[in-house]
Amino acid sequence: MIAFLLKRSLAAIAALSLATTAFAQDFPKRPITMIVPFAAGGTSDVIARTVAEQMGIALGQTIVIENVAGAGGSTALARASRAEPDGYTIAIGNAGTNAATYTIYPKLPFTPDSFVPIAMVAKTFGIIALRKDFPAKDLKEFMAYAKANPGKINLGHAGVGSSNYLICKSFVTAAGIDATLVGYRGAAPALTDAIGSQIDGVCDAAASVSQPINEKLVRGLVVGSTVRLGTLPDLPTSAEAGLPEFEAQGWNGLFAPKGTPPAVIARLNDAARTAVETDAVKKRFAELSTVAPDPDEHTTDVLQKLVTRDVEKYRKMLADDAK
Repeated sequence: MIAFLLKRSLAAIAALSLATTAFAQDFPKRPITMIVPFAAGGTSDVIARTVAEQMGIALGQTIVIENVAGAGGSTALARASRAEPDGYTIAIGNAGTNAATYTIYPKLPFTPDSFVPIAMVAKTFGIIALRKDFPAKDLKEFMAYAKANPGKINLGHAGVGSSNYLICKSFVTAAGIDATLVGYRGAAPALTDAIGSQIDGVCDAAASVSQPINEKLVRGLVVGSTVRLGTLPDLPTSAEAGLPEFEAQGWNGLFAPKGTPPAVIARLNDAARTAVETDAVKKRFAELSTVAPDPDEHTTDVLQKLVTRDVEKYRKMLADDAK
């Protein structure tokens, strides 16, 4: 009897494996939804649309972008975690949405284990930009002004828990200043208010704010990078500006709900790898001061290690922000 049951179990496992493989070989047979955790126009949205177009070509199906803003990206991630694990719903995330959020919102209906990593698709660089009429002309003057006016400077970001919020936190901590951090439902509306001088500045990624800086709609203050950016050659690095402690180099990655078949993850990973290696993505990323992952950084393991590292990193940095 035991031998009979074992034989049936093995047969069932083999049948399931064959069915999963067949499903993956046919995948995708319809459009895929990529959830973006912020409003249209921000860094994550721009990167998602750039990558999704080329991934769609590689997969032979359209990838539809769905913007789900709110709660620093956790609203979108909650929706993604509940999606059918069949590869037809994926999400783009970053260190904010997929790592820091677990400290800031400890009662979330999902955990890091609710997602399967697909691939890192971009590396980003954080910038502090000010309204064009802000009185300080460089970082030294800004820090002096901030210390003389504690709590009076307001910097916008894409919501508590977003990567832009982490840029803000890293900056004010490194600078030792008291500034008011103002959350929005995405980077784009925060930038709009900075352009309109409704707030003093924004913490943003180069992908979103490089063009407004070059068009003199806002004024770049500093980039949290070790090297200057090609699109902003006059913007000093944090070390050059006298604040080497300010580091703001981030990442964007794709995730699927837990339970998505490994063969489907492999198909999506391959499409993501193909996408970021295309001339179209490389050209657009160069315009955005965004960098594609190195060839050895395309694996699911690399993205998983980034999440694990940053969950711990921001658990320590953001303990006081827990809600």
